[in-house]
Amino acid sequence: MKRISVFAGSSAGNDPEFTEKTRILGKAFAEKNIELVYGGAKSGLMGVMADTILEHGGQVTGIMPTPLFEKEIVHPGVTTFIEVDTMHQRKEKMSELADGFIALPGGFGTLEELFETITWAQIGLHEKPVGLFNIQGYYSPVLELMDHAIEAGFVSPESRMILLESSDAHDLLSLLENK
Repeated sequence: MKRISVFAGSSAGNDPEFTEKTRILGKAFAEKNIELVYGGAKSGLMGVMADTILEHGGQVTGIMPTPLFEKEIVHPGVTTFIEVDTMHQRKEKMSELADGFIALPGGFGTLEELFETITWAQIGLHEKPVGLFNIQGYYSPVLELMDHAIEAGFVSPESRMILLESSDAHDLLSLLENK
């Protein structure tokens, strides 16, 4: 794992544990020389992740569509910044550069990126590991929904294996590296 794309909230959420655990993951990235590939913003958990990696001497690539420059504050300190025209190009570039994916807590954008990445794996567009950083059980309802979709016959049990999950940063990275 040389590069991991991280999907994360542009907000830090209400629980300080989201920020604290994100810092632990960021430090682990830097220690393992894993480059962060992410949306390029300075705000929220996205910014916490990038700041932590940079503070520990790691590499960060930010990718942002021009129309979001006003809504999301561009992180001025990233190692590499890539400007694209659309959200689709952003996701495509993040996927192209990544050896794997991790979703931190986040809102609709994070969930959309996560589900698109799972779908791409399900239909064979990539074979890269996809992980959930399940801080404070944030993704437990998503995992329950996936189990429900399997029981209802809409998702195969094999497809459930695409998604790796842990509430521990080091364990999650180990799961991705060993997949």
